[in-house]
Amino acid sequence: MALKTLVNHKALAPVLLEVSELCSFADYFILSSGRSKRQVLALAQHVEETLAKIKLKPLGVEGKEEGLWVLMDYNTVVIHIFFQELREFYDLEGLWAGAPRASMPPVPLAISPTDPAQLKPPNPESESGSLL
Repeated sequence: MALKTLVNHKALAPVLLEVSELCSFADYFILSSGRSKRQVLALAQHVEETLAKIKLKPLGVEGKEEGLWVLMDYNTVVIHIFFQELREFYDLEGLWAGAPRASMPPVPLAISPTDPAQLKPPNPESESGSLL
């Protein structure tokens, strides 16, 4: 749902990277950018609101004060929303060049530690529980 939300709200060049084989702290990165600080913040707000509707809360969010690079940690998925020039400067796609680009994972990916009901296996047919 996060990736779909970014696409629906006109994020620039959204990318889903599967990093599970390359790092220990996440399975996926979602990278996208906005043309202005205002758009970056709006994209982050839309993602947070969309995921809150399905009771997924971030473990942490950084960068909302500046609006240049918002990082949203959803446990197995880390979402990066950049101001376009910063995305080019930090080049996470280049840094994680060994990570395959994924279209959509086969099952929902997030478990919110604040909601024990989400500890049961997700239904892969249900889009409502999917973080991505």
